Amino acid sequence: MFIVNVEGAIYRDEKWLLVRRSEKEEHEGGSLSLVGGKCEIEGDTKDILERTVRREIFEEVGIEVTVSGYVNSSSFVTASGVNVIDIVFLCQHNSGEPYAKSTEEVDEVIWLTTSEILSHTDLPYYLKENVKLADKLLRKTRM
Repeated sequence: MFIVNVEGAIYRDEKWLLVRRSEKEEHEGGSLSLVGGKCEIEGDTKDILERTVRREIFEEVGIEVTVSGYVNSSSFVTASGVNVIDIVFLCQHNSGEPYAKSTEEVDEVIWLTTSEILSHTDLPYYLKENVKLADKLLRKTRM
């Protein structure tokens, strides 16, 4: 069994929105990440991934987004042995100013450029890879 997690790569004013995960979080507490969360069981439904990423972004940082493309999917195992499938979407910011709305999950919001993220020595490789792929997709869709 897998947990399905979705994340939004949100780009505005030449920067990506990252959050510092709350120290209370079991997985990667205190680290920087894209905004997202787990899919909930909904029975027969459609667009669950897209709706979940929009819901999680609003719950965690208080902004509304539109999902504009698929970036990447991967799987990993948490330190406690939970298998996770992670799906990243490129998201367009629609409204609101992001803030740490869910203090149980988010300690702060941070905007960084692609180059700042890629050159940051303390960021995990998968975050850098997801931003690199999202940046490539963004550039392709703007042409």
